[in-house]
Amino acid sequence: MSYKRVALTALMLASLGACGQGQQAAQQPAGPPQVSVITVSSQAVTLTTTLPGRTTAYETSEVRPQVNGLITERLFREGEPVRRGQALFRIDQQPYVTAVASARAALARARASIASSAALQRRYGELVKINAIARQEYDNAITSAQQAQADVAAQQAALRSAQIDLARTTITAPISGRIGRAVATTGALVTAGQTTPLTTIQRLDPIYVDVPQSSADLLRLRQQISSGELSRGGGAARVRLRLEDGSLYPVEGRLQFTDVSVDPATGTQSIRAIFDNPRGLLLPGMYVRAELVEGTQSDGLMVPQRAVSRDEQGRPTVLVVGKGDKIEPRILTAPRTIGDNWLVTAGLRSGDRVIVEGAMMLRPGMPVKAVPYNPNAKPAAGGPPGGPAQGGQAK
Repeated sequence: MSYKRVALTALMLASLGACGQGQQAAQQPAGPPQVSVITVSSQAVTLTTTLPGRTTAYETSEVRPQVNGLITERLFREGEPVRRGQALFRIDQQPYVTAVASARAALARARASIASSAALQRRYGELVKINAIARQEYDNAITSAQQAQADVAAQQAALRSAQIDLARTTITAPISGRIGRAVATTGALVTAGQTTPLTTIQRLDPIYVDVPQSSADLLRLRQQISSGELSRGGGAARVRLRLEDGSLYPVEGRLQFTDVSVDPATGTQSIRAIFDNPRGLLLPGMYVRAELVEGTQSDGLMVPQRAVSRDEQGRPTVLVVGKGDKIEPRILTAPRTIGDNWLVTAGLRSGDRVIVEGAMMLRPGMPVKAVPYNPNAKPAAGGPPGGPAQGGQAK
């Protein structure tokens, strides 16, 4: 029995020793928590603005008749491309053919009259030299000859006018482009100068995109360029386009002009860009979003959006690893986002280490161990999920 007691006592002492060692190990201080950081640095940043806009045809022509008559023929298919000068409609030509023939006859009569009056002028010229006729009769002969010449000129003009009207019975396309639907059909009576067009032709390659932009934003942009904060190189006039389905239009456009006046009702100025449209993908009246390149900021600081949160006053903030590897809060001035990053204009300096992951439950002044942020790294098993610093993302 004594042997069993000794063994039991030894076992109990060993268990107590092991528990004491475990408590000592638990009481030993752990190392500083690990955080993932990025080191911000100045870089050239291209600034863009995305604005809504509408497409507008490069050229638009409303086709109207210039003479009166009945339409006898339509010579095009609706919705197809047409060339400048291509025949579109024919109007009944018979009245205008008759008018041309009448004008030709009147011209022939005037030319015959000019020959007779010229001969009479010559005869009276010989007779007046020998005082066979009165001087007044000779003067009258000269006047008659001049009137005959004027009649010929008038009849020539009348013939030309009749020929023009005859030519206008064939209505042609004034521009090249895609033609719309025909309002008038064969047999319809049309008149010169009517308000309703017979059809409309639109040139769609190239095509315009009209974008309204706040005059205040344009003023700010001009001031930034004047102060040297932004530089505008050859790429500043580039414009990209997103279609109604969100896809990116494959062809870049060029900034054409900015309207010289401000709309007093909306406080905006109209910006016009031009895009090549060889496949006819863009049609007039489409809603698009235009991405305009404003310029390049040479010393921009970019911070991932997941590293930025908001304080109680709604100001954007980040945590940085400062002196002694201790956490420091910073309040930022971040006027815009570019992709997945905030553009920071105040609150950070080049070389600051911004915490991207691992700052949950930490407080300013706490020491940490900073490691470079790897966006492709997987979180350790059992560790806290990777998330934005301070438990939130800037809104």
